[in-house]
Amino acid sequence: MNLRILLPFKVYADIQEVRRLVVETRSGSYGLLPQRLDCVMALAPGILTYEVAGGDDVYVAVDEGVLVKAGPQVLVSVRNAIAGQELGRLREAVEKEFLAVDEQETAVKAALARMEGDLIQRLAGLRHGR
Repeated sequence: MNLRILLPFKVYADIQEVRRLVVETRSGSYGLLPQRLDCVMALAPGILTYEVAGGDDVYVAVDEGVLVKAGPQVLVSVRNAIAGQELGRLREAVEKEFLAVDEQETAVKAALARMEGDLIQRLAGLRHGR
């Protein structure tokens, strides 16, 4: 199989001759072999594992996204990805990177909610002639 991991702003990885692939979904882990039928999966944040011909397992922490398998091509489109050989270090990196992004998103959502509330109050004031 040919695995391509896409981020919103770049191609993260383009790997040829992938022998097997394991991904995390909301309903559990799924393994993909080259002979598997074509499919689409919604990915949950977790560890994507793949093995290339003649190599060891490679681990990539991925954020939520989608996987599309069409023939020998596997496209994984996610918001963020971090590769690593050792799972312990990868977990630390994920906690640092992904949790920081989650905190930023929470702060942005809170700011937007405040702005929306202020806008609604101003529009209501205009409607009532204040």
